Amino acid sequence: MKNLFAALLLLFVARSTIIAADAAAELASFSVFDKIDIAKLAKGDAKVMHGPPMSGRYLSVQSVYVAPGSPAQQTQALSQWDPTRHRELKVYLHGDLPSAPTPANFSKLKASDNSSIPKKLSNELQISKDEAKRFSENAAPAFWSDVLAERAKSFVSGGSAAQAPYDHSGDAIRASEELSGLLKQQDKIRKQFSGLLGATGIGRGPGSLTPELYWELLEADGQGVVTLGAMYTRAGGNGTQQAADVLYYASGGYYVSLTLYQMWPVDVDGKASTLVWRGDLLSSASLASLHGVERLGSESAMMKDVAKIISFFRRDTAR
Repeated sequence: MKNLFAALLLLFVARSTIIAADAAAELASFSVFDKIDIAKLAKGDAKVMHGPPMSGRYLSVQSVYVAPGSPAQQTQALSQWDPTRHRELKVYLHGDLPSAPTPANFSKLKASDNSSIPKKLSNELQISKDEAKRFSENAAPAFWSDVLAERAKSFVSGGSAAQAPYDHSGDAIRASEELSGLLKQQDKIRKQFSGLLGATGIGRGPGSLTPELYWELLEADGQGVVTLGAMYTRAGGNGTQQAADVLYYASGGYYVSLTLYQMWPVDVDGKASTLVWRGDLLSSASLASLHGVERLGSESAMMKDVAKIISFFRRDTAR
């Protein structure tokens, strides 16, 4: 019996080692992390690095960390996490949305006395010409409740391609084109997530996956921003999970943002754990004119922000 137990234990250890090696190899195949030590990573902070260089108004950051529990549990934690618990993240309001949003779903805007709500019709405000005609500085919460509800409904029916362009003060910027532009410059990532991206329809019309919808009031580039997001999740083989968190509308600060997650089940000291890769892709008008040291500075600032988000998330969801 002892020999049988020892043999089963060795088999378990060997299998866990193989799974960890396979996860590390797959991670290296599409990310900037060529080599990782999963056991060491599990005991420390997330590793955050610059993503592959991107041109124009695009920027990327990649990170990797180990969390307790299975990939399915991590996916659930991501969809339920509320960043407003941490004022340092400057997310002031967060709310989930039904599949048929109405202005009433944004009642927190009307009830809030937060000065971050956009209240002036500036050239930097990212709305359509038709939306600009309805803008009222004296009734900003009601205006944004209507705009967000309309845009969320458009997203449900037609994906990012159905979003009205940001064109009230200049060139027409379209969310679908910005999302497609981000992915075109990330060939390895696009291939790794081809199944998930195809099922979401990101950058095109609606896909086969049903997203979890939400909205937020936050601060970006020193200004108050109302934004709309959608979270997609997809189970893979051998207990893996993928997720995509897309911010497809923002009133300012950035055009769109896409965060992708790849999760593998791993064993750490005999406990079920998850190796998590996170890729953050951002499109912003302010990045277009940056080069050299200035662009590196923006990347470093984004890396710090991502590291902070992951740190709070891990702390909140630790078991």
